[in-house]
Amino acid sequence: MFLKKRFEQKEINGVQMGNGLLSFRGVNLNVHSFFIDGVLIDTGAKSLESYFKPFFNQLNIEQVVITHYHEDHTGNASYLQKTLGVPLYMNQGMIESCKTKADYPWYRKFFWGKRKPFIANPIGDSFTSKRATWNVIKTPGHSRDHLSFLNNETGQLFTGDIFVNEKVKVILQEEHIPDTIESLQKILTYDFKEVFCNHAGHLSDGYHSLKTKLNHLTELQDRILHLYHEGRSSDEINQILFPRKYPITKLSLGEWDSLHIVESVINHEAKENAYQAR
Repeated sequence: MFLKKRFEQKEINGVQMGNGLLSFRGVNLNVHSFFIDGVLIDTGAKSLESYFKPFFNQLNIEQVVITHYHEDHTGNASYLQKTLGVPLYMNQGMIESCKTKADYPWYRKFFWGKRKPFIANPIGDSFTSKRATWNVIKTPGHSRDHLSFLNNETGQLFTGDIFVNEKVKVILQEEHIPDTIESLQKILTYDFKEVFCNHAGHLSDGYHSLKTKLNHLTELQDRILHLYHEGRSSDEINQILFPRKYPITKLSLGEWDSLHIVESVINHEAKENAYQAR
């Protein structure tokens, strides 16, 4: 059984978009890499390297900025560093981890490949390209090192995996819903027009899309806490709010699960209460 792969490329409002797509037994995944003004945002997955290489080689890449350390965003960082010699920048928190051989579950290696080590530089609160200054916005939640990048010249916002879709059904075990809510609240204070999401692609009304997701997560958090204060357990709340079980939960041996949504909210509430009780 083999993965089916394909690649799509297009340009929207000056942004070159490379989109690698995978499918296997009804499971369909994709990941984008974006380029504008000499800046490459994220590098795609190692399993799609042969598709991303022609895309990279036609661009005049001067620097690479990485939204977060996950392998579908950093899979070709080593190639770009060793072959093209371009500097890489990311959140300092995961730089040491990325210097070593990646360690993640088999199913992620099957879909995204085995990311090779690479050496990145710590990124600051801003950076410059040929025609623009950029804000580097810390947006943890999907991962603790997650960043978003705002091109102040064009008003284009690159959001990594903070959006993906408007309604959340399952999340990675490391994700944290209250942090994602806070990050969305922060990012909506900035002045931007369109959004480029590494999985959803181009969102012409990006502000509305992010606002819709924030409203959904806030309402979901309120429902979880209401049930929790009624005395319901995490498992009971999960069954009430997410009765449907998705194949990714079984495939990932629970690394992806709706239960992580519930537990991240409840655990955050417990920590807040403990802190206030000091």
